[in-house]
Amino acid sequence: MNYRHIFHAGNFADVFKHIVLTRVIAYMQRKEAAFRVLDTHAGLGLYDLSSDQAQKTGEWKTGIGKVLDAADNAPADVRELLAPYLDAVGSFNPEGGLTQYPGSPMIARAMFRNQDRLTALELHPEDFEVLHSHFEGDFQARVTKLDGWLGIKSHLPPKERRGIVLVDPPFEVYHEFFNILTALKDGHKRFATGTFLLWYPVKHRKGISEFRDELRALKIPRILDTSLEVRSSGADVRFDGSGMIVVNPPYALESELRTILPWLASVLEFRKGSGSYAINWLAGE
Repeated sequence: MNYRHIFHAGNFADVFKHIVLTRVIAYMQRKEAAFRVLDTHAGLGLYDLSSDQAQKTGEWKTGIGKVLDAADNAPADVRELLAPYLDAVGSFNPEGGLTQYPGSPMIARAMFRNQDRLTALELHPEDFEVLHSHFEGDFQARVTKLDGWLGIKSHLPPKERRGIVLVDPPFEVYHEFFNILTALKDGHKRFATGTFLLWYPVKHRKGISEFRDELRALKIPRILDTSLEVRSSGADVRFDGSGMIVVNPPYALESELRTILPWLASVLEFRKGSGSYAINWLAGE
């Protein structure tokens, strides 16, 4: 409840997470049928990068700032795949530059067609009020003050029967890995055909290894694990990167990430040669 994402908005982890999200949404939109995005830890929705909090850390400068500076010179296939993400960010900065950074619920909403829907959950009382104000009167979005872990049980399956479940907890406590595993077990039972995006920090490496073993033990047919590191300290005290578990990934996602991530790692690395990425199947292909 004390975590404030404004200090970290637009950092390298946000960039990686939101690029994966936009590629999954783009794939879902290849079919005309509606789908729903369930965002279990939605946050404020939109972050003012000129605020004292964002300026204090300046983490966006080594995240979205670097990507925007480098995007024009990216290979054509990378630019094409990044376009939905960069267009979404740009839509909140209509005068150019970068003063506002959208969180995952706003990025999803910016990409929606008329038939697509959003359910955004947020427990922090102040953040909920801000998030709710962004979507007030929006018939395509429902914002609820609720613990995201409880939302897995109460909001699945969606009535559209197609959807994305984004689980992005703050990792204030070590047992968030356990929470994610429990949420996935419950969620997959209720919505076996849904695509689950489970974010985690690359920090406690022993915990990550155990987390991956536990995911394999679930016997879910298709689980893709992808991660991006901006430095390679190998220490358990530094936030070196982030990962995304994708359950039921779109068939195009692996190849798209193999195009995007080499470029992204080279752009976001903290020093030359320190960036790296990984794409591995924990179950399935």
